[in-house]
Amino acid sequence: MSVKERNQNTSLVRLLGVTKMYTQPDNYNIRVLDDINFDIQTGEFVALLGPSGSGKSTLLRIITGLSEPSYGTVLYRGEPVSGPNPHAAMVFQSFALYPWLTVQQNVELGLVAQGVAPDKRHQRAVQLIDLIGLNGYEDAFPKELSGGMRQRVGFARALAVDPELLCMDEPFSALDFLTAENLRSELLDLWLESRIPTRAILMVTHGIEEAVYMADRIVLLSKNPARIIADLPNLLPFPRNRKAPEFVQLVDHVYKIVTGWDDTENDADLVESTVPSQPSQGGQPRLKPIPYGHLSMLSGLLELVADRGGHDDLYRLGAELFLEVDDLLPVTETAELFHLAEVREGDLFLTELGKSFVDRDVNERKAIIREQLKDIPIIRMITRVLVSKANHAMSKEFFTDILEEHFSVNESERQLMTAINWGRFADLFHYDTDTELLYLDDDQMRDPLALSLQDF
Repeated sequence: MSVKERNQNTSLVRLLGVTKMYTQPDNYNIRVLDDINFDIQTGEFVALLGPSGSGKSTLLRIITGLSEPSYGTVLYRGEPVSGPNPHAAMVFQSFALYPWLTVQQNVELGLVAQGVAPDKRHQRAVQLIDLIGLNGYEDAFPKELSGGMRQRVGFARALAVDPELLCMDEPFSALDFLTAENLRSELLDLWLESRIPTRAILMVTHGIEEAVYMADRIVLLSKNPARIIADLPNLLPFPRNRKAPEFVQLVDHVYKIVTGWDDTENDADLVESTVPSQPSQGGQPRLKPIPYGHLSMLSGLLELVADRGGHDDLYRLGAELFLEVDDLLPVTETAELFHLAEVREGDLFLTELGKSFVDRDVNERKAIIREQLKDIPIIRMITRVLVSKANHAMSKEFFTDILEEHFSVNESERQLMTAINWGRFADLFHYDTDTELLYLDDDQMRDPLALSLQDF
């Protein structure tokens, strides 16, 4: 297998101070991307790695010209990107095929938009369909194909326009394990053997192993808002062996960076006024997002770590439980938020409270969580409203409206449902799924936390 030549002196894409904000009610913006600066060189395969909600897909759309930054500049071969970049193509995680078109017609779509003559685009599509291993399926419709076959069509459609920059948004996440593995290997072969015209690849992923397996450079993003926290070269030779000590060491190193990042000191400007003449409103209260940790998974994880002496390596835990870092991080962040565990150097350590939590029964565990919830602003807000209402009940919509002053619509829903699940687990309040009402019963009204919030 030949190794693709790399010319590190040629910058294909350059991002300069790229920032993206979304407007919220009352002239507030939510900052999703903050001052992103990096280059993509000709010959590079770059993986953009970060947790869910870190703005990876948004950044990908900005790079390809499908979305504009609020501030900053994207340069392609030294020229500002304005509108869709004709030299870039995108592969989506959801296949995004037209169900009424055949495989052949789906692959030809980009060529049709470019005005390529029918005979030439037909010839090009046939070549690519054969290249991706779907010859014989030219006249099939997407519904007749498996998930892996549909994604192959997505790759062929992207490659049909001979893109210099191939962008992929979690292209393997919707596939089963074996299909995804086959496609990863086949794409790498095409890339390393220069059988495709692409000059650089940018892949968004939340899988650390996937990034280490495929990319020769890994850019790590934080969240709330997204900032670059690391830009790591991957010098492991191809083909890469996941069981090799060097591979495991690099994966573990990335895990340590991702799980050890603390942006609490850097998120003061997450929400800011869009009115220049208006004060910065630094004293305006705002809600900080909470992690989406499921408490049942949290309990199980703490029990598992307790059985191993009170600490364990997060990479090993994730591998054993078949959890990507994107699935594991919300649980470990929740454990830290509740002072049940600490993450240090990629390892999870139970605190004394965490060890006590593991040894308690269900009701005692609920009491521990209930005590920790009193310091969570969103929980305090919900409880305070319910205590102050005459009937001690309030619609979910009311809280959603409040949260939408601080987060996007989708994020507001996720934040509220997480808070509701936590509150219900701790028996702090009730939630009726039919009426969508949050409410307190008499016993909950006598809870010390509820009483302490009456005049908060």
